[in-house]
Amino acid sequence: MFRTTATPAERSRRRAERRAGADYTGGVYGSMLASSVVIGAGSLGQFPRTELVLLLLLTGVVFWIAHVHAQLFGARLAQQAPDRALVLHVCRDEWPIVKAAVPPAVAVAISPLLGLDVRGAVWLALCVAVVGQIGWSVAAARRAGASPRLIAVTASVNLFLGLLIIVFKIVLKH
Repeated sequence: MFRTTATPAERSRRRAERRAGADYTGGVYGSMLASSVVIGAGSLGQFPRTELVLLLLLTGVVFWIAHVHAQLFGARLAQQAPDRALVLHVCRDEWPIVKAAVPPAVAVAISPLLGLDVRGAVWLALCVAVVGQIGWSVAAARRAGASPRLIAVTASVNLFLGLLIIVFKIVLKH
């Protein structure tokens, strides 16, 4: 069994350092990915809500694995052989890709409680993903110490990208 000798204060300090160094790029990317999944879902089968929830979550996990793999066996492999600590570090750093898929999936799952049909659930998930994309970008900018102006710029750019995805949904009409 793996045991640590770190004190609770040391563990708390390490968690704070990880949060301070957090990179929300994966969250922005994951939200855009979730939006793309929703507009690309097309016709769903007999259980459309369940299928869309699974499609969102599983796509997030697959892309998370792809990013972890790329990080571990791309540039990092040339620098050092991956060990357990490095693998866990990369898995944790890329986890926002999966986290970003959860709110749109939850939106689809609770959509019947809101009285939405499947089409309404799809639109709700798409809007939640776009709001998440903007939220992740604002969080990243704030974490980086960006000025209020730069925070507004990143929010605006991500709003534009989200609206562009929504336009694609309207144009594709499926």
